[in-house]
Amino acid sequence: MRDAHAIRSRRTGFSVGALIIAGVVLVAIGAVGAWLQHDAPGRGAQPRTEFTASNPPAGLPTALTTGQHLHWSRCTSPPTARRSYDCAVMKAPLDYRKPDGRTIDVALIRRKATGPNARRIGSLVLNFGGPGVSGVSGLPEYLDQYEPLLDRYDLVSFDPRGVGATIPVRCGKTADDTGYDGVDACAEHSGAHLPYIGTSHTARDLDLMRYLLGDERLHYFGVSYGTALGAVYAHLYPSHVGRLVLEASVDPTEDLNEEQLSQVKAVQAAFDRFAAHCAARIRHCPTGEGPEEAARRMARLSDRLEKVPAPAGGGRNLDVDDLAYTVSDYLDLGTDGWSPLAKALTALIDHNDAGPLSEGADDTGSADRAATPHDSSRAAQIAITCADSSLRPGFERLDRDAARIKAASPVFGEAWSTGVYLCYDWPFDGESATPQVSADGAAPVLVVGGTGDPNTPFPGARHMARALGDGVGVLLTAEEEGHGTYPQNRCVTEAVDTYLRTGRTPAVGTVCRGSMT
Repeated sequence: MRDAHAIRSRRTGFSVGALIIAGVVLVAIGAVGAWLQHDAPGRGAQPRTEFTASNPPAGLPTALTTGQHLHWSRCTSPPTARRSYDCAVMKAPLDYRKPDGRTIDVALIRRKATGPNARRIGSLVLNFGGPGVSGVSGLPEYLDQYEPLLDRYDLVSFDPRGVGATIPVRCGKTADDTGYDGVDACAEHSGAHLPYIGTSHTARDLDLMRYLLGDERLHYFGVSYGTALGAVYAHLYPSHVGRLVLEASVDPTEDLNEEQLSQVKAVQAAFDRFAAHCAARIRHCPTGEGPEEAARRMARLSDRLEKVPAPAGGGRNLDVDDLAYTVSDYLDLGTDGWSPLAKALTALIDHNDAGPLSEGADDTGSADRAATPHDSSRAAQIAITCADSSLRPGFERLDRDAARIKAASPVFGEAWSTGVYLCYDWPFDGESATPQVSADGAAPVLVVGGTGDPNTPFPGARHMARALGDGVGVLLTAEEEGHGTYPQNRCVTEAVDTYLRTGRTPAVGTVCRGSMT
């Protein structure tokens, strides 16, 4: 099988390249109950009103709806969640077409609202991207970005199917191995689950979750890949849509290979803007006098690393593919990443020291480097992607697509081109070439896109808002570099927070100024 490492992850600050640099640090996960500590509520806890919903998901047995209650208790994992967080397990059908059949355990985490009961709106469910990112680990890690919303919402996240403690995908050499050893290993160790871990299945889990959390409608904040999940939910359950934010939106009109092409063009454009800034503003700029010279210097550096990878510290080396992915991680940070990127490239070019470049990519928040038991994995990312995508062309088409991607970017094309082969021999069919997201009749959904996003290019947000339907998708444009604009851009943050607190969307055509102004 050809190397399919290159598909980019769609989440804030994460890339599959980061997953390549260091192996995924996971421990074998047993039953979900092992990471819950069922303590009684602490004495002196303030009483609060629990919400109850009256509209359970249709077609499910009462044992999973009115007969199921979430038993929240103090989290014991990840370590960052041991204080101030509650964890629970939700039972859901493995196969929603057989709702009375086998069930799975879905791992949940919650930070309770801090505001008065009378002002609490309900739960805000968060998905931090991926696919393959743990929400149980992610909520403590990213709480500071959403903490102002605790005055009105419980903040809730979860491990999607295939991830962390929710039927984790195993593709290593053994059933307990959390590495990735190819398609055959996935089929051997996780074959019973692989047909049921796609985004549409997780969206159905979201509706059961909504009901058990006590909300008549789902309030949701999805980032990057999380926008696909939120949009699929809106398509399946338009009457259950509450306040949905889709930030750094994916493009629902592109298939997997078209997405790769759009993304590599966007990341190359972001690198060119960095190179122009570096030439104009940074003394001894490592990429030279502008984008054209930057491409030549990066080509020479790539040739060097292809022959001999550079030491990155801790026994690690950085090779030519790692170079492309780590540079893109800095570009995900927007202009905040430009000065550190220049310094890291100087160390690599002048001193053959890849440590600063690798360490900087670590600091962008790559999930595997959080080293928590229920975190993201490359295996889950590939498995969910291939469960979603029905694209299975032959090698002639794949080779043409790979050649187009290589030609589109002198710096990143080679690394990105291998992503087209990701699912060609996957043992199960995918659901569709592109997701179904039309949500006629749903409440307004706020779609946020940054014009300089190198990971989920801005046209995708425009296409998402249009595909949701007239009167449903409301586009908020941010003239910002980097992957994701909330809460970095004040205008975006004010618009999103207003929508989540009041339900009022910004005026059609609103543009937030930022680093690209």
